[in-house]
Amino acid sequence: MTTHQTSSLLLGLAVIVLLARLLGALARRLHQPAVIGEVLAGIALGPTLFHGAVSDALFPAGVRPLLSALAAVGVAAFMFLVGLEWDAAMIRGSGSLAATVSFSSILLPFGLGTLLALYLMDDYGTGDRTAFMLFMGIAMSITAFPVLARILTDRGMTRSPLGVVALACASIDDVLAWSLLAGVVAVSGAAGPDQWRILLAVPYLLGMLFVVRPLLRRFVERRPALTLTPTVFAAVLVGLLLSAAATEWVGLHYIFGAFLFGVILPRTGGERLRADVHERLGQLSGTLLLPVFFLVAGLQVDLSGLDAGGLGTLGLILLVAVGGKFTGAFAAARLNRMPLRQSAALATLMNTRGLTELIVLNVGLQLGFLGRDLYSLMVVMAVVTTAMAGPLLSWIIGRPADTAVRSGENTAPAPTADTANTADSANTADTANTVSSTV
Repeated sequence: MTTHQTSSLLLGLAVIVLLARLLGALARRLHQPAVIGEVLAGIALGPTLFHGAVSDALFPAGVRPLLSALAAVGVAAFMFLVGLEWDAAMIRGSGSLAATVSFSSILLPFGLGTLLALYLMDDYGTGDRTAFMLFMGIAMSITAFPVLARILTDRGMTRSPLGVVALACASIDDVLAWSLLAGVVAVSGAAGPDQWRILLAVPYLLGMLFVVRPLLRRFVERRPALTLTPTVFAAVLVGLLLSAAATEWVGLHYIFGAFLFGVILPRTGGERLRADVHERLGQLSGTLLLPVFFLVAGLQVDLSGLDAGGLGTLGLILLVAVGGKFTGAFAAARLNRMPLRQSAALATLMNTRGLTELIVLNVGLQLGFLGRDLYSLMVVMAVVTTAMAGPLLSWIIGRPADTAVRSGENTAPAPTADTANTADSANTADTANTVSSTV
């Protein structure tokens, strides 16, 4: 690196962190998740405003690969934290309601998304028609567990029946969406001439779940007083990076390896250790690395040339994304005899997409599933669907001040969703309070 590149990088990082914190705080003042302001900060520094003059001045071409590398580390850390806080107890304690709502809220928007891809194929399609259709279906199906957890925490709803079910649904959605995306990446030939490596993904997954995970559990059980020393923290980081590198090498994206390593870390016996890892890594990731990712994502968003046709396409994308997700979740909740108001609130929560959607869209952009024009519109969709969740929730079940009263009196689901009285609901609430701190 030259002196000019070094100074440009450091100056750019300072601007990114400052602007992300300011707009994130502003978003919170407007009762929005901080991620909304941070995403808008990335877009503001991109080519949308002033024809890219700001981004060209702050982030010259020689610096951008360095920013992309930092962004990749930030995304890997974030996906590890999501996997770290994913807990199967959420699913086991939620009965059939969460599974039904999750599958319905995935399948309907997925199907509508593939149909939308057919309509958009001529104007926005990429070389691989099948991959484009499947990817659009996945992009329409995303629910952001961390953002949803943040909304519930801010409203004091994590221990309510509605909050527990919503977290369980989002947890199942996460696994389904990542599995679908992994399948699309695997069959798309993204690994190029070394596509045979994708066959190694299955033994790698089995080895992590049935060899590494038991070994780690045994290690933690034999050391009940294990704390997060620098050596232990370094070991966690090494495992995270190696797992991410392994899935990238076999032809999957590195996000899957990072997520998987978080999933396999022991859930019992190391609660304090997990909390310390989350706090230490989450602060670095949320303060520096993720804002860099938002910038890198924003540099690819160009809305300066948006015309009437583009606005029409955006409206159609929003209709499919919001309508498919809401209808799928609402219908399944009603079929499980959940009250009308709470069914609508649950469907609204399932429409939050946030950072998870941005990660998926960037995977699509990197692998050639999306073009830059459609990517820009999809980022707008992610911001709009996340921003509307809070106001719609207030309109449906009331402001945060009286939500607890309403949820305590009226939100008890039918017997198929009696999660409020289970021990797992407390675990789910604790998880929400932890994971939401990264958003």
